[in-house]
Amino acid sequence: MPKSSHFVANGILRNKIFVSLPKIFWENQCQKKAFWNQLQLVVDRQFNPILHPHEAKGLMKNISFDDFLLKKSFSAVRRLNNMTYNVDELPQQVQDFTKYMQTRDYPVLLQPGGECGAQGKDEREDPLILFAIKTTLDNFNNRQAIRQTWGQVGWVAGQKINGSGRDNGGAYVRRVFLLGKQNTKEPGVDVSALLKLESTLYGDILQWDFEDTFFNLTLKDVLFWSWFSHSCKQTHFVFKGDDDIFVNTPKLITYLQIQMEKPHVKKNMHNFVFGDVIGAASPNRVNISKYFIPHSFYKGLYPAYAGGGGLVYSGQLTRRLHLISKRVHLFPIDDVYVGMCMVRLNAFPTHNHAFLMFDFPKNEGKDPLEKVQAWKCKGTPLRKILITIFVKRYPNLVLH
Repeated sequence: MPKSSHFVANGILRNKIFVSLPKIFWENQCQKKAFWNQLQLVVDRQFNPILHPHEAKGLMKNISFDDFLLKKSFSAVRRLNNMTYNVDELPQQVQDFTKYMQTRDYPVLLQPGGECGAQGKDEREDPLILFAIKTTLDNFNNRQAIRQTWGQVGWVAGQKINGSGRDNGGAYVRRVFLLGKQNTKEPGVDVSALLKLESTLYGDILQWDFEDTFFNLTLKDVLFWSWFSHSCKQTHFVFKGDDDIFVNTPKLITYLQIQMEKPHVKKNMHNFVFGDVIGAASPNRVNISKYFIPHSFYKGLYPAYAGGGGLVYSGQLTRRLHLISKRVHLFPIDDVYVGMCMVRLNAFPTHNHAFLMFDFPKNEGKDPLEKVQAWKCKGTPLRKILITIFVKRYPNLVLH
């Protein structure tokens, strides 16, 4: 049987396929690595306490150093004696991505009128959760469906758990939609004026001055974390998702409130994150896929990440992600980038079976949505799905 290249200490396992030492215990050469790996290696070395025992601790607190270091790594990689790297050989969408990898400060074009997103009129306590939904300018119908159904702001009652002895409870909810500018490479009608009107009417639009493309979704995470850190001091949780999902808000609220009642809650919230977790995934090497990442750009497996369109993390972790992202190079796949940041915080997402981001099992019951907290809708227009669900479940719901 083939031996593993991973290090396993003697005495830990009796399985003979493992060896006690890898071929190379400490790799100090980066010329064989792909472009992103090399860039990140330059940065990570600066914070390695073994390589820099007297400097690393101080650098971890020096946020102003991070931007300089990210830019410096580009020069360092291109100066490697044994490495001649030609960005022009990459696929066009990856080439475009490399052009702005060093840029992540974009002006805000539109932002919510209230602090930390759209909110109810008479909030009496800190909001439990902020729904932060990635969307594009032309997806008004999806935004409106969310506003009218599971994304309504204000007080939302929880879902009673049979036999638990606890009441429904409830919490305050806020909402914000995350957008870039209209993609000029795609044909379509200019709807920027309509978006301004929508922002005035609903107060839930957060838009930045960059073009909305698939590989730019990572920018929404980075810029949202920064905005949240400055605007949402008291919000306990964030649900970050796409605009084509259904969220069982009452069930999610009850679940989060139960987490808040557990012992050592402050410590637990430090790294609190869950969703539909994908572990040890390989990059997509199919060159016609929108997820295509060539070997020359990134090598290795992806870290564990929550994929498929939605995850929940604590407000504490959101602020930590904002800080650590300053020393992690942007990556084209947004969900993977979040995982890259989390692994550097020693935070690992917990898999939640109630987050169904792909499809229902064939043997699911008559009302599968009873069990889920979040579900990615496919095929049928979102508004039709959500209105059907909510009219059936909540006949007294006011759609506005």
